[in-house]
Amino acid sequence: MTKDLFTPYEYKSLKLKNRVVMPPMCQYSVTNKDGIANDWHYNHYVSRAVGGTGLIIVEMADVDPDGRITDYDLGVWSDEQIPALARIVEASHAHGAKIGIQVAHAGRKAEDAKVPISSSAIPYDSNSKTPHALTTEEVKDMVQKFKRGVERAVQAGFDTIELHGAHGYLIHQFHSPLTNQRTDEYGQDLTLFGREVIAAAKSVMPEDMPLIMRISAREYVKGGYGLQKGLEISRAYKEAGADIFHISSGGEGAVDAENGPGNHAAYQLPLARTIRQELNVPVIAVGRLDEAVLANAVIGNEEADLVAVGRGMLRNPFWTLEAGVTLRKDADIPKQYALGFPR
Repeated sequence: MTKDLFTPYEYKSLKLKNRVVMPPMCQYSVTNKDGIANDWHYNHYVSRAVGGTGLIIVEMADVDPDGRITDYDLGVWSDEQIPALARIVEASHAHGAKIGIQVAHAGRKAEDAKVPISSSAIPYDSNSKTPHALTTEEVKDMVQKFKRGVERAVQAGFDTIELHGAHGYLIHQFHSPLTNQRTDEYGQDLTLFGREVIAAAKSVMPEDMPLIMRISAREYVKGGYGLQKGLEISRAYKEAGADIFHISSGGEGAVDAENGPGNHAAYQLPLARTIRQELNVPVIAVGRLDEAVLANAVIGNEEADLVAVGRGMLRNPFWTLEAGVTLRKDADIPKQYALGFPR
């Protein structure tokens, strides 16, 4: 039977009513700078649950105060941050959505950290601070910070966890040859840190809860790694226990004009399709997939298992309901809104 955007999806304990994903997109809206979600976050995410989204992934939540991109980011470094996240989870479930959270550390891209940290003392660009290269013991302590962050996310009731290994953040900084110039064990094996974070996360997650790994399948800076290296990295993370891969690209530095991505629709889709085929893993495709017919074709052509709609969902929290009308599929429209979505 041909699958489509509204075919339910199930992997381990994660049971989705459709294939639509809201990807993590930072809101920079923690006005108290304490990492605690507020009413903006509640309304932002719950409205997408009302709008029919199958899986919502809450924005990057950091495992350390100095791991935030800015001081306005969410956090999972303190137990005080759990109740506000749990409130969002409960309300999202009440409207039929499943919900995950992206657990991360910005590393050298932490703009407001007095001294950011990284795998090596290489600044992001000429306008950025030179990061402190973590000692071997500090790396091991960072793995434990990820573990504790994931544990808090589990306590908040999330249905899945996503680790951020893309876009030039800390895990990416370790597995990229451009940013990891260490001589210790974490330099001799570039995926070791990421694999240890995966193992630590899995150790505090329910056995049947899937772990998502977001990966930049290729880099766009001059001399950056290509898709074959991205496959090697992803394969190592799969073997370490990652279940689902969220396929993005770039973010590690200034784009090389001769090596940059296109701006056309579905420009990252070939990356997702290749990783899905080569590694035999479920993938989430993302990147200019905002048109319902296109998103539906991605599923129907079996190029990806799930489709993330970012900017389209920022513009319209009811993107999924409108996609159902366009595709003439049952999008489970709330009865209160039925008159607004004629069939």
